[in-house]
Amino acid sequence: MKKLFPIILVGFLLNFGSTFAQNTYEFLRVDMSARAAALGGSFISYFDDPDIIFYNPAGMMLTKNSPVSFSFTKHLLDVNLASFSYSTELQNIGRVGAAVKYINYGTFDRADEFGNRNGEFGAGELALLLGYAGTLDKNFYYGANAKIIYSSIEDHSSSAVALDLGIHYTIPSQQINIAAVVLNLGTQLSSFINTNEDLPVDVAIGISKRLKNLPLRLSLDFHKLTEKRDDFVQRFKAFAVGTEFYLSKVFILRFGYNNEKRSELKVGTTAGIAGFSAGLGVNISDYRFDYGYSSLGLIGGLHRISLVTAF
Repeated sequence: MKKLFPIILVGFLLNFGSTFAQNTYEFLRVDMSARAAALGGSFISYFDDPDIIFYNPAGMMLTKNSPVSFSFTKHLLDVNLASFSYSTELQNIGRVGAAVKYINYGTFDRADEFGNRNGEFGAGELALLLGYAGTLDKNFYYGANAKIIYSSIEDHSSSAVALDLGIHYTIPSQQINIAAVVLNLGTQLSSFINTNEDLPVDVAIGISKRLKNLPLRLSLDFHKLTEKRDDFVQRFKAFAVGTEFYLSKVFILRFGYNNEKRSELKVGTTAGIAGFSAGLGVNISDYRFDYGYSSLGLIGGLHRISLVTAF
């Protein structure tokens, strides 16, 4: 059965991923990890970070100890995001993880049809994740998340359930990691209006490599592979690349580029540095502090911080 899992996953990728539009719960696409954001979102083939549960649950199998991560994102205006992730190994069973992703859109003035103010209301969204990762074969791993998703605005709300399915293959002698994942495969349980909306399904593949003679790791991801495009080449438009420079055991520099974000954020013929990102990691004892900056071009930029620890 384990050897059939990759075949089953490929079936999901090719046959089911393209049947879903991307209309609601778009907050699930937002990078929560400061490290991942600094790498342009090219993170699905990583493994040494508890936030991998948000990108590819199979990567949890290579994570050591029982790490915890807390991340905070200062978005535009009064929008704030936060996340928490954790994973641990269960002997002879595999690795399990849990995570939370939350976004608060701030408060808004409530008014009647005549424009008279009569209070305030809020809006927010939440995703709860439970994940599992196991071994298919030597250097070959699989993982799955179960998600509960909730969204609310004023007195109205909607909810959904979803699955993430991923695989991860590593070549230790060459320090190469290859991964594939389908995210947010599910359905709404209740909606704001009478018609159910589709979840933001994402089908992605990625590869990363740590260079042998340089303190450098490179990563490349392709997302939204089953979305309809004008031609075959356009299917690979949504790609991201990232680089980690290990300056020392303490300091890590990160740079990234997200091609689709740059295209989406272009205003006229001007994009500025939209789609580009950078960040810094600092290792202190058993803790790592990460900072990430993502440019939105003329709109502004996003600042993220993460604190990661193992115990």
